[in-house]
Amino acid sequence: MEKLLKELQQAALQRETRRHFFQTCSTGLGAMALGSFLSSCGWGGNKATPASGLAGPTEPMMPRPAQFNPKAKRVIYIHMAGSPSQLELFDYKPELVKYHGRDCPQELLEGKKFAFIRGVPKMLGPQGKFAQYGQSGAWLSDYLPHLQGVVDEISFLKAMHTDQFNHAPAQLLMHTGSARLGRPSIGSWVTYGLGSENDDLPGFVVLASGGKQPDAGKSVWGSGFLPTVYQGVQCRTDGDPVLYVSDPAGMNRDIRKQTIDAITEINQQAYNEVNDPEILTRISQYELAFRMQMSVPDAMDIKSEPQYIMDLYGADPNVGSFARNCLLARRLVERGVRFVQLFDWGWDTHGTSADGALEIGLKNKCRESDQAVAGLLKDLKQRGLLDDTLVVWGGEFGRTPMQENRDGLTLPFMGRDHHLDAFTVWMAGGGVRKGFSYGETDDIGYYGVKDKVHVHDLHATILHLLGFDHEQLTYPFQGRSFRLTDVAGKVVKPVLA
Repeated sequence: MEKLLKELQQAALQRETRRHFFQTCSTGLGAMALGSFLSSCGWGGNKATPASGLAGPTEPMMPRPAQFNPKAKRVIYIHMAGSPSQLELFDYKPELVKYHGRDCPQELLEGKKFAFIRGVPKMLGPQGKFAQYGQSGAWLSDYLPHLQGVVDEISFLKAMHTDQFNHAPAQLLMHTGSARLGRPSIGSWVTYGLGSENDDLPGFVVLASGGKQPDAGKSVWGSGFLPTVYQGVQCRTDGDPVLYVSDPAGMNRDIRKQTIDAITEINQQAYNEVNDPEILTRISQYELAFRMQMSVPDAMDIKSEPQYIMDLYGADPNVGSFARNCLLARRLVERGVRFVQLFDWGWDTHGTSADGALEIGLKNKCRESDQAVAGLLKDLKQRGLLDDTLVVWGGEFGRTPMQENRDGLTLPFMGRDHHLDAFTVWMAGGGVRKGFSYGETDDIGYYGVKDKVHVHDLHATILHLLGFDHEQLTYPFQGRSFRLTDVAGKVVKPVLA
């Protein structure tokens, strides 16, 4: 241990050149430049105080009150990466059946850009069989037999629209409020605003399934220009939940604690000299990582769950899957995690292959996820957690009412192209109206015609349910105050309970 401490101290001495630079910046133009830099990061002596009364940089994850009485205390956001077709699942269009197989009317194509469609495609009727369910009479297809049983807990937003029809920028917009890299994700904004209710777990946890990351990569749970303490922590469902969470051979917990204490002391000295907020983040993350050694394996071990809970979700404790992640999401919010993000890849239904076909691939994805999502809502409700846990489900855009073609050729399977003018997102719990549908699309599901909701409006509504005015939850960066909804967004009040 003494050898390790000496090595750490020697490493600190080797940074004298860097320290000298910052010390020379303590007066004159150097001080002005450094002060401007720290201010642009949202820290420093003249840092603006956000309207929510957020804590300072020394307590970045302490639990904090919202701006007003919240309906929801935590969020589980389920993103189906690739975007499921609303026309096969939620948005029943019997008129579309009549047009099936006909050439698409020219007026629907004029002035429009599509990701893949070229020439004149054929219209494509819904592949699922629809019926009404629950006391609310919500329309659902036979692709979602389990969701039919909990439909009266759900509020549907039927006329969602976005600005992007390519996956990566659309996912960025959906999760950060901007189609460009560099903005904080919604989970980061929420933990920045509310902190965490558990000192031993991250405030923002990410669970991915489907075999791949989202097209936009880890930026969709990044912290952007917020301090990195607010970025999402991705947990694995196989092996160690977090890489290197276990002690290496020859290292016990006491030795690791002494190591963390030594590193913290050196980092604290560095912070006292230069006031770089990322040093505080580093201190916080080292200490959290040490505490996570005990808390994360316990939270992520679902083998202690009774068999009837496993059956409710359709989860196998020995196999990583979307169903397992849904059960983990309940365990995490139960332990005070503020924001749990589930990503499931594989919902891109183009018709170029069986896996991407509406009649095969989409059915399979629904079969993998439907029971787990319904089980999550039931489990949260029976534990008294659904009332103050907001569950959000959706993709990054919608699908066209036309069958996708490429180079004017009909594809071998049924598929739909990307569509930004109409899609469905639903929410449940956390202050949302039950058994409610908001918004309408036209007879073929091409355009929203009533009560349209933009991505910024969805964000404003989520923040409102958590007790924040989306215009007041801001962070100073590069000379102006930024927010999740940028310069737009309005709360969708009709969906509020």
